[in-house]
Amino acid sequence: MSYRGWILVAVGLFATGMAFGLAMPDDTVNVFAEDLAALEELAKVLGPFQLSTAAFIFLKNVSALLFSFILSPLLCLVPAIALTVNGWLLSFVSVTVIKQESAGLLLAALLPHGIFELPALIIGEAAALSFGTMALIALISKKRRSQLRPNLKQNIRYMALAFALLLPAAIIETYVTPLFLD
Repeated sequence: MSYRGWILVAVGLFATGMAFGLAMPDDTVNVFAEDLAALEELAKVLGPFQLSTAAFIFLKNVSALLFSFILSPLLCLVPAIALTVNGWLLSFVSVTVIKQESAGLLLAALLPHGIFELPALIIGEAAALSFGTMALIALISKKRRSQLRPNLKQNIRYMALAFALLLPAAIIETYVTPLFLD
């Protein structure tokens, strides 16, 4: 399958997660109250306009993509779960913010850095799906093993692009997004 096909698969998994998030009952927010409180505590430690916050966000996102890529040969479960859970979380939080605050706040919170972070997620996870699938095929078919190295090299380039997109996303999330939220 072409890389464009893997992009479509990644978008499909992300959209499936979003559909699950939209279908969640309204009282689900209460279930995650403790998790939200823990995130608020972390946000206090990693405040806006701090280089350490941008570094933390960047390294967290890079490590998540790298983890997914490395574990992708395990039936592509990690990238598929990562895409679905991120889609679910985005739509779940979006619905909650719109109900409690406004669509304007949601857009102000997501758009500035999301224009970089969401494509990075899709590009990186598509590369993980492509590599994981090729690794599995190479295990089964001796004829296709020679395709594993070129596939790995190509997908490392896509991962590098995803990492490059995560840098401005982290900087914008740290230094620009807070300006819209005050």
